[in-house]
Amino acid sequence: MIVDVHTHVFPPEVIADRDRYVAQDATFGLLYSDPKAKLATADDLLHSMQTSGIDVSVALGFAWRDEALCRAHNDYLLDVASRSAERIVAFPTLPLASGPDAVVTEAERCVAAGARGFGELRPDSVGACIDGALAEALAHAAGATRPLLFHVSEPVGHTYPGKEGFALADFYAFVAAHPETPIIGAHWGGGLPFYALMPEVKAALANTCFDTAASSLLYGPEVYKRGVALAAAEHIVFGSDFPLLSQSRSMRRIEDAGLDVAGLALVLGGNVARLLGLESGE
Repeated sequence: MIVDVHTHVFPPEVIADRDRYVAQDATFGLLYSDPKAKLATADDLLHSMQTSGIDVSVALGFAWRDEALCRAHNDYLLDVASRSAERIVAFPTLPLASGPDAVVTEAERCVAAGARGFGELRPDSVGACIDGALAEALAHAAGATRPLLFHVSEPVGHTYPGKEGFALADFYAFVAAHPETPIIGAHWGGGLPFYALMPEVKAALANTCFDTAASSLLYGPEVYKRGVALAAAEHIVFGSDFPLLSQSRSMRRIEDAGLDVAGLALVLGGNVARLLGLESGE
């Protein structure tokens, strides 16, 4: 089973009226004000999966600051997932800017409708500080079985639209404070796996995975082999960042990275299948 844990789809009405949403939400405007910035629907994702040989894709929500926009996008994800014959898994986002009560309420609503996790969470983009009651609300939303997928920002390197999401130090603090919470750090967790040679960091990452989304835009091709060596194959999961990058080319880069057969199988789907209960049909 090949699983892409990091894809983005939007309701058709958002794509059709892009300019209105660009004006309405600062983060959406930052990422999508350029008409060349790619937006995709669930149908586009299913077509890509068919041509790429991908069995399951996780469709992530967007960091809307407005709670109503967040909820509407979540409804779209939950609906398309329910009609996809389990080929699309919904990870709605959560209204971090609206506070802990709103997070818990929306999380419970989405879980009842089939959500298997939550993301892509970008607290810095919506002005939310993940500590205290809000951190506990997120941990409650995840429970023991629903991963929280965060966009984690690299503290060094080139800048790009949307780099800010969750500062690396703050992400690590949340991970360390919630060892039972399943967590996925997008984009190699902002580089956190490369600190796994520190014993206390390695111990803190026991329940955390890192996705490979947008690797070719951030790192050299050796990142896959080195990331697996540092964090272990059991903690690395395939993500493409579709439609920003092609699913097939993103997968091919991992296949060409020189991982051993067992490690490659874990990264391309085994880890996420275990994490989400896809193998057992849970």
